[in-house]
Amino acid sequence: VSFSVTEPKLWWPANYGDANQYEVTVSLLENGKPVDTLSFRQGLRTAELKRDDLLDARGNGDFCFVINGKRIFILGTNWVPADAFHSNDGNRIPDILNLVKDIGCNALRVWGGGVYESDAFYNWCDANGIVVWQDFMMACGVYPHTGRMQSQLREEAVAIVRRLRRHACICLWAGDNECDQSYCWYDCPVDPTLNLLTRKVLPAVLRQEDLSRPYLPSSPYVSHEAFATGRAQDTPEQHLWGPRDYFKGHFYRDHTAVFASEIGYHGCNSPQSLIKFIGPDKLWPVERNPLYLYHAASPELEDSPTTYRIGLMTNQLRTLFQQEPRNIGEYARMSQISQAEAKKFFIESFRCRKGRRTGIIWWNIMDCWPQISDAVVDYYFCKKLAYYYIRRSQQPVCLMMADDPGKLTLYGVSELQRTVSVRFTVTDADSGQTVLEQEAALPADTAVALASLPGDDGAVRFYSIEWTTSEGGKGGNHYLQGKPPYDFHWYMRCLQKTGYDEFEGF
Repeated sequence: VSFSVTEPKLWWPANYGDANQYEVTVSLLENGKPVDTLSFRQGLRTAELKRDDLLDARGNGDFCFVINGKRIFILGTNWVPADAFHSNDGNRIPDILNLVKDIGCNALRVWGGGVYESDAFYNWCDANGIVVWQDFMMACGVYPHTGRMQSQLREEAVAIVRRLRRHACICLWAGDNECDQSYCWYDCPVDPTLNLLTRKVLPAVLRQEDLSRPYLPSSPYVSHEAFATGRAQDTPEQHLWGPRDYFKGHFYRDHTAVFASEIGYHGCNSPQSLIKFIGPDKLWPVERNPLYLYHAASPELEDSPTTYRIGLMTNQLRTLFQQEPRNIGEYARMSQISQAEAKKFFIESFRCRKGRRTGIIWWNIMDCWPQISDAVVDYYFCKKLAYYYIRRSQQPVCLMMADDPGKLTLYGVSELQRTVSVRFTVTDADSGQTVLEQEAALPADTAVALASLPGDDGAVRFYSIEWTTSEGGKGGNHYLQGKPPYDFHWYMRCLQKTGYDEFEGF
């Protein structure tokens, strides 16, 4: 049965319009009498993924979601299972989803190392305009191609696609997480396009069950050309993990990604959470502490691939600050500042280059068990400082600074679909001196340079940025200038002058 809807009210992602949904009732008639009825809410939209397999010689390429014919800038987070015990998910998911909305995301990537979520999860995303990138549940490995494996995957995919395909929020099916890259990790790499699961089984299911959405075989996707030419890392969509060193180092500053579907940075939990799973007697010191290692994302102390992350976290805070932390309170604050500044930099470096870059899905909103990780909210729903910094950086209208050659540029970034004017003030938080005060037009759905300051003169400064819009909106942000190490106590003084009271629990 097919029919037309005249001048439909379309479903739009958050920041781009209303997530309109129709109330739909379908009745099955026998001899003119209803024998069954189904009622549901349905959003109407088109979904495309404009992408190139490789960047060209000048580093240009595309990886962009196009909804209803309009290019969408993605501000998203990766979604992992809500709890290590899946039966407890329903008690946690509603509160986690509220965090997703509060922090300013318009997308979720349901990661392939997790689970397919409940109908209630996707209904919420439908209602709130959240674009869902849906992985099939395979991750970080080379799976067998036996007939039994192919048959089981086909059965699983048919069931999942039939259950989820009516949801307007789902705008992409992706075959797996990092399996294409796994083929390339061997000493003798194998062409990932030989993967029958993602090149044969899943496309066949989608051709039969759902032609309304784009399909990406793997994230990141490695085409035959990319593999054959040794350019598996030279793709528009990338997972930006790298050395996990200084967040403005070469890897993070000079990467070629058009779209980052994973990027993260460690941050220590607040002491009030640590005491719940580390215990009061083992909180300090952090280094060479078996309880911290046990909760370093994988509960093995011997030969675990994740135990290095505690030392990595310590090195990150030592890079940023001059002082050694004297206790767990200082350690946690230094670490959370390091994480918060890093994730702020990642998001803003994508947003202020809107057009050249098309989106970022950072890792991640929430922990699923008591651990020390990249999550910005821990298992006990205690927000780290990064949560508040990200919420500022993801405001629909946001002013942010970036290091450009020879100068600091103040960018105005808007996800609004209309032009507004902004009146802004930039203040040196330490001295209280106003260094910029202007008014400018901010066009719809763009990033523009509004003003500039002299470039790196070796000085360390903490700039406070405040603005109001012609529509009565207000916003605030900050920028940390200079190179590490910074003085921790100086940073805390500056932070207190720029809205410190906003950051609960820090």
